[in-house]
Amino acid sequence: MDEKELQYFLIVFSAIAFFLALTLIVLFAVFQNRKNRLLNEQQEAENRFKEEIIEAQIEIKEDTLRNVSWELHDNIGQLLTLSKIQMQNARDNPDAIDEAISTIGQSLNELRSLSKLINPDSLTNLTLVEALQMEIERFNRLRYLEASGEYSVNYFEIDSKIELIIFRMLQEFFTNTVKHSKATRLKVNVEYRHTTLKIDAEDNGVGFDSSKMSTFKGIGLSNIYNRAKLINARVSVNSKVGQGTQFSLVYKI
Repeated sequence: MDEKELQYFLIVFSAIAFFLALTLIVLFAVFQNRKNRLLNEQQEAENRFKEEIIEAQIEIKEDTLRNVSWELHDNIGQLLTLSKIQMQNARDNPDAIDEAISTIGQSLNELRSLSKLINPDSLTNLTLVEALQMEIERFNRLRYLEASGEYSVNYFEIDSKIELIIFRMLQEFFTNTVKHSKATRLKVNVEYRHTTLKIDAEDNGVGFDSSKMSTFKGIGLSNIYNRAKLINARVSVNSKVGQGTQFSLVYKI
């Protein structure tokens, strides 16, 4: 190999080495950029999740205060008023005393149920099924509508924060049913099989055109979809005018 060939070889080798080094630098920069972007997205997702947990907790507390107000006014208040009337009638009818005692006893039972609702740790200490059962019992007790629930199991392992978000999503649906649907019946079915949680709920209310979902953002349906996306759950809310509304959620534990 003469001197010219050697110089040519060194130039080519240097060019190749430079190109490889540049390629490695570019690849490393791209890798770092993607890594940083993924880390940022992960951090943002974690922040959104934490914010959602806080928001759900606040909303549940607000709902709890509203429920306490409703129960005091629509349920316990009426029972105590009835017992007062019965005691007044006891002047002329001694048997009314027994009726008043029974009514007061019922009021005490309602107060015990209400105390569970007021307890800030009540939901934390309850399973998802138990929390749903309390909601259904409350609807029936206050005669908002006829509510029923079916459960394949009473307990399953699930992250408490995820459980809180799922419960809040169902509360959104229940609130829409009670406030807007004019329904007389509400059914809830909870099924857990092979690490898959499936929850279906439906009412027999007036319904709406769910194909125009954007029109109904103001009644919490958008929150249901946003929260489902946050926990990687599949959810759907389907309805037709005059045919009630159906809620379905599938979550892989």
